[in-house]
Amino acid sequence: MGKIAFMFPGQGAQYVGMGKDFYDTIPVCREIFDKASELAGFDMKRICFEENEEINITEYTQAAMVTVSAAILAAMKEQKFPWADITAGLSLGEYNALLASDVLSFDDCCRTVRKRGIYMQEAVPQGIGGMSAVIGLDAKVIEKTLQEINQGIVEIANYNCPGQIVISGEIDAVKKAGELLKEAGAKRVLPLNVSGPFHSSMLKPASEKLYQELKTVEIRPIKVPYIANVTGDVVENPDDIRELLKKQISSSVRWQQSMERMIFMGVDTFIEIGPGKTLSNFIKKIDRSKKVLSIATVEDFEKVKKELLT
Repeated sequence: MGKIAFMFPGQGAQYVGMGKDFYDTIPVCREIFDKASELAGFDMKRICFEENEEINITEYTQAAMVTVSAAILAAMKEQKFPWADITAGLSLGEYNALLASDVLSFDDCCRTVRKRGIYMQEAVPQGIGGMSAVIGLDAKVIEKTLQEINQGIVEIANYNCPGQIVISGEIDAVKKAGELLKEAGAKRVLPLNVSGPFHSSMLKPASEKLYQELKTVEIRPIKVPYIANVTGDVVENPDDIRELLKKQISSSVRWQQSMERMIFMGVDTFIEIGPGKTLSNFIKKIDRSKKVLSIATVEDFEKVKKELLT
């Protein structure tokens, strides 16, 4: 086996029941959930395990997603899984990558993400902004088309993988961009069920508030290299991390570039840790020759454990 990468999903991968089997069967996971409830100020078990509307509201979703991935990570550490040679996370998932790299403590991670979710929820009133996934069109064509729209804000939010890019901004501008992108050759333009125009300049007020919060957080030395969304490259200096996390809220997520960087560095095994298999599917579209594993359930956990430890 060559190098291992841990990758962590972001908002949108959440579902009711996520993490429950870990809570029920692995004591260290139970500790993480209970601690997260205390830090976030709400019952994390109720949000993650029971039918509720809050699971899809940003200020709750973000803390819940980070908690589930952190619980799985804690179980992996306790059971001595081979550790990552490099980490990355999609948007919100970058906080779990920093946790896996020992840059952030769980307490700081949970508290910061709780504030991040609130600030992002407050930044743009519901119904003002939106996001759409653009399928089957080259990035350069999308960039050029968006530059031609002179009314309203619409920008690239995510470079996910070849043939899948997400745009974000004012709802009318996003709709107009969708029409033009279809004319330019996009196979589909799919509006996303999100509560705001994430990773657009409309979120700058949230990024400024988050930066003030990040000033109170201890940034520790980087034990495991990690790749930042904003640059798509390895972060060398821990002093840069606060600024990168600030920019991340209102900047494009360069996920495809991040994965290509990992492959260039010799990663041949990617492990997605947390709800869903979105990132695993992206990797398969970037380079089908790489081994891709995912851990969203205890059953997944046992399968990956067997594969890595035998």
